Amino acid sequence: MRVKQHRHIPDSYKLKSVTISQSPSGKYHASILYEYEVDIQPKPIESIIGLDFSMTELYISSSGEKPNFPRYYRKALFSNNFYKQKRKIARYHEHIANQRKDFLHKQSRQITNAYDCAAIESINMQAMSQALNFGKSVSDNGWGMFTVFLGYKLTEQGKQLIKINKWFPSSKTCSSCGKVKQELALSERTYICDCSFALDRDINAAINIRDEAIRILAIS
Repeated sequence: MRVKQHRHIPDSYKLKSVTISQSPSGKYHASILYEYEVDIQPKPIESIIGLDFSMTELYISSSGEKPNFPRYYRKALFSNNFYKQKRKIARYHEHIANQRKDFLHKQSRQITNAYDCAAIESINMQAMSQALNFGKSVSDNGWGMFTVFLGYKLTEQGKQLIKINKWFPSSKTCSSCGKVKQELALSERTYICDCSFALDRDINAAINIRDEAIRILAIS
């Protein structure tokens, strides 16, 4: 069997198992499990970023970044009428999944390399996908997979992923004065406070998520 080996495997790594599986598209995959020892030292937190879930981008960061997530699933929907055979459809969806996974790996690696800590809200993605007919958008976004990738990448470098309580009012809180709005409609895309502060709604939420993580770190 021909193998493309992208990384060197140190001699100290112990091979534990090799699992062969077949995907619905007919491709075979070998999952290789190695055991190794590593001493991960906690890294002092000097830089932290807040990430707010977004329906239109992958996330909105506290520094205003909005990665333009390619809509792989929605772009591919029109093609299903032309693919009637089960295996061809499976190959197509596998290609979409691979595109999404590659994008999420790159985004999570970029954040891990740039920050010592990332803060996100603890979101029930299954409930989110069922709410307001958001199913396809949530599926295409890949937020759940992204946070898993981000979590283990940070851990490998001795860094932290902090999950903020889902009831924390990140969207309703003014990131300037701290006042909480009791009512905030989904249609309000700019957060405007009585203190005259105004900011993009999602960036405001991401800043609040970051600041809440800083508060949690200070008391832990």
